[in-house]
Amino acid sequence: MTIRVVVADDQELVRGGFAMILGAQPDIEVVAEAGDGVEAVEAVRRYAPDVVLLDIRMPRMDGIEAARVVCAETDTKVVMLTTFDQDDYVYEALHAGASGFLLKDVRRDDLVHAVRVVVVGDSLLAPPVARRLVADFTSRGQVGAGPELATLTARERETLVLLGRGLSNAEIAAEMVVSEHTVKTHVSNVLSKLGLRDRIQAVICAYESGLIAPGAR
Repeated sequence: MTIRVVVADDQELVRGGFAMILGAQPDIEVVAEAGDGVEAVEAVRRYAPDVVLLDIRMPRMDGIEAARVVCAETDTKVVMLTTFDQDDYVYEALHAGASGFLLKDVRRDDLVHAVRVVVVGDSLLAPPVARRLVADFTSRGQVGAGPELATLTARERETLVLLGRGLSNAEIAAEMVVSEHTVKTHVSNVLSKLGLRDRIQAVICAYESGLIAPGAR
């Protein structure tokens, strides 16, 4: 499988560097580059890539707004890029529908890994980071009603709680005393029934629906 990618950044050297790194991989094809958010959205609509890398600060349309449009209209996975290591950007990016968040000084191998990870539906943030960010976000009083959970079975609900705690499939399997294959089925069902794009949105859902209290581990 070839992973199709669009790279969007208003800095030509950064954009070109990322495109060169990704394009050198045998399983990744950079189908387009974009210099602002408007061009990024147009490229996604035209090429239907698997992943789009979006710089947060771009002219005409910033990366957050571009992410909202892309996530609302397509199944393309969004990875946000920024030089600003500030939590507020992470919150906005994740709630816009992004599957992950990278600083621009990311190592070459980590950039490539990030693209491969989000394609298969995993989150890009390490579980402890995801838990800290979402717990802090919800503790600010910004908790919504969350998706309807009534459609979940008891085991799927338990799976959602464990996802919210940041556990891997192997750790969930050990906790529930089932096989990893069974866990993958539960995770898939949870994402499908609740209309979630990936595991990181499942983490957010677990907090926002009240299944996990802010600050819980």
